[in-house]
Amino acid sequence: MKAYKLKDNIYWVGVIDWNLRNFHGYITPRGSTYNAYLIIDEKITLIDNVKYYLFDEMLARISDVIDPHKIDIIIQNHIEMDHSSGLPQLMKIIPDAEIYTNATAIKGLKLHYHQDWNFQEIKSGDSINIGNNDLTFLTTPMVHWPDNQVTYCPQEKLLFSNDAFGQHIASNERLEKDFPLDIVMEEAKKYYANIVLPYSRQVQKVLEAIASLDIDMIAPSHGLIWTEHIPEIIDAYQIWSKNITDEKKALIIYDTMWKSTEMIAFAIAQAFENKGIKAKIRNLQLTHISDIMTEVMDAKYICVGSPTINSSILPTVSAFMSYLQCLAPKDRIGLSFGSYGWSGQSIPMLHKMLGDESGCGFKMLEPVKVQFIPTEEILNQIRKNVEQQLNNI
Repeated sequence: MKAYKLKDNIYWVGVIDWNLRNFHGYITPRGSTYNAYLIIDEKITLIDNVKYYLFDEMLARISDVIDPHKIDIIIQNHIEMDHSSGLPQLMKIIPDAEIYTNATAIKGLKLHYHQDWNFQEIKSGDSINIGNNDLTFLTTPMVHWPDNQVTYCPQEKLLFSNDAFGQHIASNERLEKDFPLDIVMEEAKKYYANIVLPYSRQVQKVLEAIASLDIDMIAPSHGLIWTEHIPEIIDAYQIWSKNITDEKKALIIYDTMWKSTEMIAFAIAQAFENKGIKAKIRNLQLTHISDIMTEVMDAKYICVGSPTINSSILPTVSAFMSYLQCLAPKDRIGLSFGSYGWSGQSIPMLHKMLGDESGCGFKMLEPVKVQFIPTEEILNQIRKNVEQQLNNI
């Protein structure tokens, strides 16, 4: 395994997880990387590490540059196990290495691995000198864990950004300039939607903090390293973190048993299109919730439908609603809809989940509720009613 040279004496020594397809509920059809970075200086420094089952691959890449026993310092920007579970194996090789991280991370690493390694606590704004280079730390709590931090090397104008600006992509390419940019941006958006979205306020603070830094490379913990398209990804983060939505985009999400709820979904879509609003329809049997969340990122209208089953909503819709509420998009307009046989609880349940402050807190349109199979006359009335409500917004 070969290291990849990023700058003089700075190397990517991470690993490629070609087989990763699920990242705690978020599907990753393109796989991922776990990025680690090696700085050759008076004090040899490793920034982050990798998942335990790929540790040998990282070690081989480090060995391509130096003897791993020579590592003096480890910078642990984040303790989640995709970034840290190789640490116990690494510390067996370099037991005296200093681990620089923040107090929350030290506590978490001790709870993870039950070892009292040579921890060196840092605070936001602290710097260390490793020879020709300085490393400055900025703690970024809740982007997306309490322990998160980023590390900046001013001499090299390089930001080791941890989970910020990451994507789940497995590839032989290391730099975003060598990979189709539309795919990199799509995966960066999906990453933000499914991991970072609830912490957008904290992201804003980080963007403010790094605005004054001179950066010509951003090295995230997952995916491709940013070189030529840094303005594009920072601008995208500004838009995503400010919750800027498309007033002309509606997302219609549903599951159906006997196609009645599906018929309603298409009638609602037609109403939006009649008002010049693009409508995208997503069947939960066919589309994974993590892909739907990527669409939610910029949709102003979120419509969710389910038939009533055993006085409740379908399990697929329930799972999506739980996921949606946890990721907490704000300032949308919601609509609940569905068919029912004799009780019809699913529609008011969805209305409450979408509208209540304890749920999503969306501004709600009137729910659409149809008993059994809608006739063409009923579908036409649904279109007219939705159009009328859109006129009044």
